[in-house]
Amino acid sequence: MAVIALVVGLYLFEPWRLFTSTTVEEAAPTISAPMTPGAAPAPETRTLYTGTFISHEHATSGTVAVLQLGDGTRVLRLENLDTSDGPDLHVWLADAPVIPGVDGWRVFDDGEHLGLGNLKGNKGSQNYDIPAEVDLAKLTSVTIWCDRFNVSFGAAELRAA
Repeated sequence: MAVIALVVGLYLFEPWRLFTSTTVEEAAPTISAPMTPGAAPAPETRTLYTGTFISHEHATSGTVAVLQLGDGTRVLRLENLDTSDGPDLHVWLADAPVIPGVDGWRVFDDGEHLGLGNLKGNKGSQNYDIPAEVDLAKLTSVTIWCDRFNVSFGAAELRAA
């Protein structure tokens, strides 16, 4: 029984992740126009929303920005992210308020939320595409969500830039 409990515990908690780290450094997204004489310059990238991460279950820091590229596409950019590695981590947009402390750990799956993908790395800067139909007036927060334990590692409120 002890061996089975140990195997199940190792599978669920992945304790070695306390000692692992993945750094991802993606460049900020841009749209480039063709370099032909007389061609109009590429439309500029605009920052629509910004926020700063607060810690929840794990110490988390960094900033977040929603960028609108010249072609109208939107990207969520995490910059200087620093959080713990963990099992089954995702980047979510949510309608939940960002609440400091333990009270804010589990609120993000209570209402509307949208997964933008698996967290690419627990450190660094990275980009996540936001689908065109997403209403950012409703989804006003970002969380690094651990799906295995239904808990936020850290979150940021999105404020108009």
